[in-house]
Amino acid sequence: MINNQSVTQKLIDIVGQEFVIVDKQDMIVYESDGTHDRGMPDYVALPSSVDEVSKLVILANESNIPIIARGSGTGLSGGSVPVKGGLIISLNRMNKILDIDPEKGIAKVEAGVINLEISNKASEFGFFYAPDPSSQQVCTIGGNVAENSGGPHCLAYGVTTNHILAIEVVLLTGDIVWFGDFNKENNGIDFRGLFIGSEGTFGICTKVVVKLIKKPEMVKTFLIAFNSILDAANATTAIISSGIIPASIEMMDKTASQAAEESTNVGIPKNSDTVLLIEIEGFEDEVTEQELLIKDILNEFDPIEIKLAANEKQRELFWKARKGVFAALGRLAPNYYLVDGTVPRTKLAPVLSEVNRLSKKYGLIVANILHAGDGNLHPCIIFDQQIPGNTEKALSLGGEILKICVENGGVLSGEHGIGYEKKEYMPLLFSNHDLENMKNMKNIFDSKELFNPGKIFPSSRE
Repeated sequence: MINNQSVTQKLIDIVGQEFVIVDKQDMIVYESDGTHDRGMPDYVALPSSVDEVSKLVILANESNIPIIARGSGTGLSGGSVPVKGGLIISLNRMNKILDIDPEKGIAKVEAGVINLEISNKASEFGFFYAPDPSSQQVCTIGGNVAENSGGPHCLAYGVTTNHILAIEVVLLTGDIVWFGDFNKENNGIDFRGLFIGSEGTFGICTKVVVKLIKKPEMVKTFLIAFNSILDAANATTAIISSGIIPASIEMMDKTASQAAEESTNVGIPKNSDTVLLIEIEGFEDEVTEQELLIKDILNEFDPIEIKLAANEKQRELFWKARKGVFAALGRLAPNYYLVDGTVPRTKLAPVLSEVNRLSKKYGLIVANILHAGDGNLHPCIIFDQQIPGNTEKALSLGGEILKICVENGGVLSGEHGIGYEKKEYMPLLFSNHDLENMKNMKNIFDSKELFNPGKIFPSSRE
């Protein structure tokens, strides 16, 4: 698609000149997300209302221009990269929390609202929003809906789809519809559930009604250092097998935990090989009982040290170490490729062993960060793209890790989506018949294949 002056003027008529970008230099910030994929858009528009989004979609539809919705650009599968050019509709100006209803325990927000801001506002009423991706300080709720994002606390609370009641969507025709119900789970055809995780290929999410959860009476957070990643993995399985479901169980291997320690001085022992971060919450009596049981289980695996956060400040430091680990890995190399695969929890130890073997085979450092409680792996492949061949090696290594996940009964993504980066691996998990059915479903919403083209589905031409 070549930039067309007539289209540009029509975009300006809809959102105003200040909110249309067509200069290539200015559009560079929109050519990528959190991955290494690149694609230059032809136009960028920043609407302020659902009516403006509708008009933009109608214009793009009439002009056969690809349409890509975008939030903060923190995605990790190439989902918002305009690989076929087109119009990026950036929803960052649509960032209002429209209503919080503590009586019903819901909030109505625009798609450009930052994830963490929902909890910050809801806390005034004694509530919080549970899904908490590591990027929650910057990622938008619209992007969370697109990728069905999870986070450390999804072990107990579930992922995005478990906390969304209704979604306002702009369809290819420009029609504005609601999927779901404001007040309860929908008993009819679950278009809400179908749309969540569709990665912007069905339409554009503009508003969301989310469930809020009452803040727990008590929260306790452990930081446990182990001699080996095997001990940490087995301890995780033992805790879940005992019947205890913590709010979260996070794991960092030696490379990741040492980087986190250098960044935060959280107190991880130097001789530690692997760290678990475990959080339990609920009523005081229940939490106190679980604390004792968890300590007994942990001691069976010869931990180096068990730290219990003494106060909220130390708890926040524990989480700062975990959620800031990807930035901390920048101390080791300028680039990383983050893989997102999920395996049965009982397969954690053998799969991590295979990841370590592949790391040595490729000669690249892999830092393993996991939502260990639900088997969601995030191997972080560290490299320098200035070294010829390093990027290709990192991507090949990531592909082999995904194959191992599938071979061990897992899936290609726990929360980052398929996007552009993983689409060639879809046949590992789905038959041709499965893929055709998925394409047919997309065609119901987008018969012209204008919404986020080139994503999810493998192409024999590529």
